[in-house]
Amino acid sequence: MPLHLLKLCVGSDSIADLEEWIEENMLLRRRMGRPEEQAHTTRMVPKRLDELMDGGSLYWVIKGQVSARQALLAVRPFTDSDGIGRCHLVLEPVVVPVAPRPCRPFQGWRYLADKDKPADLGARGEDFAAMPEALRRELAELGLL
Repeated sequence: MPLHLLKLCVGSDSIADLEEWIEENMLLRRRMGRPEEQAHTTRMVPKRLDELMDGGSLYWVIKGQVSARQALLAVRPFTDSDGIGRCHLVLEPVVVPVAPRPCRPFQGWRYLADKDKPADLGARGEDFAAMPEALRRELAELGLL
């Protein structure tokens, strides 16, 4: 059964912000002749790699709500120029909106069990994915979504 990661999306106010950042990063990598992949750098290396690589995703918390996910493709530990161990979380560059759910702030990342993950929007046949993100966020805050 897959295991997932939960992380704050610092600097993004919406899913659209996250998608724009990914697109800009991909264009920059293409211009520099680097491989076109999205990698998020984090300080700690997850220990449960086998479970994460069994279909896991990184779930993004945006403005206090779990809002979107990206499939996790690889975890690459490395040592930076200061000799500090870090890790690249290599992600599918496609952002999938999920049913919004409140989440308190935290540092770093957290494991998220498969049974606790929010459903992808539209996975149950509803058309919430077509709804503007701001409206989805407000309805979720009111407990109506």
